[in-house]
Amino acid sequence: MPSNRDVQERRREMIRAILMAEEPPIAEQSDLVRLLRAKGIPATQSSVSRDLRELGAIRWDGRYQILDWEGGESPIREVRGAVLRMMKVDAQQILIVTQHGRGGMVGEAVEAAGLEDVVATAIHYSSVVVYTENKLFQEVVWSYLNDHLREEREKEKGPEKPPE
Repeated sequence: MPSNRDVQERRREMIRAILMAEEPPIAEQSDLVRLLRAKGIPATQSSVSRDLRELGAIRWDGRYQILDWEGGESPIREVRGAVLRMMKVDAQQILIVTQHGRGGMVGEAVEAAGLEDVVATAIHYSSVVVYTENKLFQEVVWSYLNDHLREEREKEKGPEKPPE
C-alpha cells in the first residue's frame, strides 16, 4: 500500500505532466481534480491547490501553467513584466515587489537562476525577499537582477541608480 507521501508525489508528477502538455488548458482547479480522478489518482481541491503552489504553478492567461526555464533565456528575463519595483532593504536583503499574485513566479525565477550569492529567498504572494550573506553580495545580486529585469530600451538610457 503506497504511503501518503508516495500518493502526493505521484499526484504532483501527474499535475506537472498535465500542465506541461498544455492540452487541454486547465482553467480551474476542479478541472484538474476531475482529470486526476479519471486517471485513478485521488485528489481533492485542497490537495490540488497545495500541489499547484508547491510546483510553482501560476494562473496566467486564464489557465494554470508551470513555466519552463530549461534551455531558454535567463529565468529572470522571462518574468520582468511581473516585477513592479525592486529595492534594497537592510544590508543583506533585496525586496522585489510584483504584480498581484506573481510573487511565486518571480521567486521561482530567482531560485532557478542559481545565483550563488543568494543565501535564501522568501516568496510571498506579491513580493520576494532575496537574502545575501553581506553587503558586497547584495550589490552583486542587485546588479544582476537590475540588469536582467530592465527592458532592452531601458538599458540604452544608461545605468539606473539604486535607492539607498
